[in-house]
Amino acid sequence: MLPLAVIFDMDGLMLDTESLGARAWEAVAAERGIAFDAAVTPQLIGRSAADCRELIRARHGADYPVDALMDGWEAAFEALVAREGLAIKPGVTELLDWLAARAIPRAVATSTRRGKAIAKLEATGLWPRLAHLVGGDEVARGKPAPDIFLAAARRLGVAPTRCLVLEDSTPGLLGAAAAGIPAIMVPDLCEPPSEVAGRPPRVMATLHEVRDWLASLA
Repeated sequence: MLPLAVIFDMDGLMLDTESLGARAWEAVAAERGIAFDAAVTPQLIGRSAADCRELIRARHGADYPVDALMDGWEAAFEALVAREGLAIKPGVTELLDWLAARAIPRAVATSTRRGKAIAKLEATGLWPRLAHLVGGDEVARGKPAPDIFLAAARRLGVAPTRCLVLEDSTPGLLGAAAAGIPAIMVPDLCEPPSEVAGRPPRVMATLHEVRDWLASLA
């Protein structure tokens, strides 16, 4: 049975930005002379700014200058975007077109702040293809809590169980499971987890594959 609505993550799923984000952490650390263990970077994917702050501090110690690092990250990321541009992930426009042709509404649930997320989607021409967006600054708890997905389902006017979440991160999959929403992982920088909520996650290589799977349901 086809979902009645689809909820997309943004960074790493629709936009090819996670590698830029990872490089931005290293760039701001080098610029400010702060030691930074890049091994923590995969843990930051899909997390809110508050969670990133705590994860970085936990990795480096209580006295680590995490505020200085966090304060410079956005400027470092924007500098990379200015030089290299924002790219969309393969298959995203085709999937959005396929859903639109069948009147299946689309929303974004992203840990990025609402205003910044809309700016990214406008810059890549994707914003007009979407019905709603919930940003990380609009919910009390970020992924892996279910809040952002439940908010997206409410805005879509569709029961969570009749939605489908598309994600590239483990926190996103966990949040979808906690919300009672079926999910598919399309991996970007993170390897799929062995299980989510006691079962192996559904994993597809690209959004082209997601579209083909949905077409098979239709």
